[in-house]
Amino acid sequence: MLDRRQFLIISASATATAAAGLARFATAAGAAWPGYPPAVVIDALGSPGGTSEGLLTAEEIADVRASGLTAVNLTVGAVGVLAGAFEETVKGIAFWEQELALHPDVLLKVRSAADLRAAKDSGRLGLIYGFQDTLPLGDDLDRLETFYRLGVRIVQLTYNRRNLAGDGCLEPADAGLSRLGREMVERMNALGVLVDLGHSGRRTALDAIEASKRPVAITHTGCAALADLPRNKTDEELRRLADKGGVAGIYLMPFLRTKGQPMAGDVIRHVEHAVQVCGEDHVGIGTDGGISPVQLTPEYIERFRKNVQDRRRLGISAPGESEDVYTFVPDLNTPRRFELIARHLLDRGHTETRVAKILGGNFARLFREVWTKT
Repeated sequence: MLDRRQFLIISASATATAAAGLARFATAAGAAWPGYPPAVVIDALGSPGGTSEGLLTAEEIADVRASGLTAVNLTVGAVGVLAGAFEETVKGIAFWEQELALHPDVLLKVRSAADLRAAKDSGRLGLIYGFQDTLPLGDDLDRLETFYRLGVRIVQLTYNRRNLAGDGCLEPADAGLSRLGREMVERMNALGVLVDLGHSGRRTALDAIEASKRPVAITHTGCAALADLPRNKTDEELRRLADKGGVAGIYLMPFLRTKGQPMAGDVIRHVEHAVQVCGEDHVGIGTDGGISPVQLTPEYIERFRKNVQDRRRLGISAPGESEDVYTFVPDLNTPRRFELIARHLLDRGHTETRVAKILGGNFARLFREVWTKT
């Protein structure tokens, strides 16, 4: 366990290392890897910004431009709290509609595969509206159509605890997908909404993979074979997902290790294990973080600790969450972290074709397959 001073030193050193890595592999075009600028790069769970609580700042917008990202699965739905979930979700969508209106030259709303291509062609960041919980739906499945019309294209069935759809990963009973949850999957399949099994209980994930007529996603997770924590997925879940044509995104979260602060090497270990289990066509990245690098100020540290404490109070904190282990990877603490991940993979002998798939090609393919109504 690191004290604050030790972690500040490590974080500063790792950020400098990341910057040096980009400089070291710079080409005449200014890119660490010539294949990065033309690649479709998708963060399967993330957000613009991450350094402020209000509207995006000029610095955060600059980070979006610098990131090289094509699109991000952006959580607009209320998570983990039932009271007012529908209303809070509408407010969340309204907030990002305002950001889209303020920055039309930087942000683009993604409703279709054509919009994803438009984001890439225009150099803007595509925002894909997504949920990390089905609490905003309640038991009214007609709300799926309402949110679809508002632009929601990815819906995660459960968060950490049980909801009406099924059991999350913290439920000891692991009771699986409910009857209503199966109806949700059916309705999402018909609408062309991607079913997301991040945070789900293990039986819920297997039930949903079997029930879905379309490929599904686990947008942000790790491999339980490497770190046996509830937020990570077993090889069986990953293999079943791949067999159905789905994609698993590896996150940059504390759950990549059972103890201590994860670093870039941990991310790569989980990516490589997932590729070994699923095949190179079924693995991506879902950071579960903001695009902007974290500045480890006293204000950030206090806000982070309060957030962990609040999550514990609400009963939604997962094993592996700690006030002393931060939810970012220090030596990937840059807006261009995807480029550094690519460099690590290339240096370990992975082909450029495989790396391009992992950075976003696989999720782009999945979106094309799923985002059509039946």
